Amino acid sequence: MRVAFVLGTTSGGTGRHVLMLVEGLVRRGHRVAVIGPRSVEEKFSYARAGARFVEVAVSDRPHPVNDLRAVLAIRRLIRDADVVHAHGLRAGALAGLAKRWRAGGPRLAVTLHNALTAGGFVGLVYGVLERIVARRADHVLVVSPDLGEGMSRLGARDVRAAVVSAPAPGPAKRTPREVRDELGAGERPVLLTLARLAQQKGLETLLDVAAGPWPDGEPLFLIAGDGPLREELRRRIEDEKLPVLLLGHRQDVPDLLGAAVALLMPSRWEGQPLTLREALMSGTPAIASKVGGIPEILGDAGILVPYGDVEGLRAAVRELIAAPGAAETLAAAAGRRGREMPGADDAVENALAVYGPQELEDD
Repeated sequence: MRVAFVLGTTSGGTGRHVLMLVEGLVRRGHRVAVIGPRSVEEKFSYARAGARFVEVAVSDRPHPVNDLRAVLAIRRLIRDADVVHAHGLRAGALAGLAKRWRAGGPRLAVTLHNALTAGGFVGLVYGVLERIVARRADHVLVVSPDLGEGMSRLGARDVRAAVVSAPAPGPAKRTPREVRDELGAGERPVLLTLARLAQQKGLETLLDVAAGPWPDGEPLFLIAGDGPLREELRRRIEDEKLPVLLLGHRQDVPDLLGAAVALLMPSRWEGQPLTLREALMSGTPAIASKVGGIPEILGDAGILVPYGDVEGLRAAVRELIAAPGAAETLAAAAGRRGREMPGADDAVENALAVYGPQELEDD
């Protein structure tokens, strides 16, 4: 089978998901091409995994001239493909416009990894792209039920749940006590957030939670990650003397998870966040917003709170760190959920089921 992946700018979960699919398909004898900006090849090395990489500038913002060039380039490159699998709304819409409607042409599958959490002009553009994907894609794969409901309302012909795997986290290299000593946590409970410092992640809610009051003792909140809101968050943490540490980008996530009583995820929206899966596979429960795909992943391994509910989130933290046995019970549930997470083979077989039966290409 000849599979062409189309994706836009990404440095995170979407790119890793495509790499996992590339590796699995190549291992099974299929021919794979990846079409996207040079930055994704530099980050994920699809060619090294066995794919043919072709550079096409698929930007993350609308640009009529560049978008037309991208559509024409994609149209030429997918001419001989059996299946085109685009990842993300922008890439999916461009691939949909590039697809020629002819008998025997490539089928188009689009995986939607994110939802829009902003309005205004961006929201209007997003709505147009949604309609293009719904009308032109043969299959739409979604990482959360709300995305699927939206695509169905817009008339998408075949909407399915996407299976996204997460790599098993590596072993911790330091003990929880060593990590806590490094961070100056003392005996305080530690709550960890792993996130890009951006609007979607709801970090202003986290700071509201950290502001207390904490009559039974103040926990320490850690935020690992970087992004455009770093300076704004830093100023507020310093001005209000909040018990929050901005750790920046970290390579020792397994160590941090081992030292934390829970992962704290106050996001506006999430699909199938790899950070949550990684926490569960490490046996770390979560306190998270009840949005997107989080409830389906978390199950009974944590506490769900409506997005933006500061008091509810603070009460959940208090419950976890104060109620006898609460942390241990949820940690055991997290370990069970972690063992149930789908693996790379599950994700590849799910994609192949969408693509349909095809013969392998001869060498």
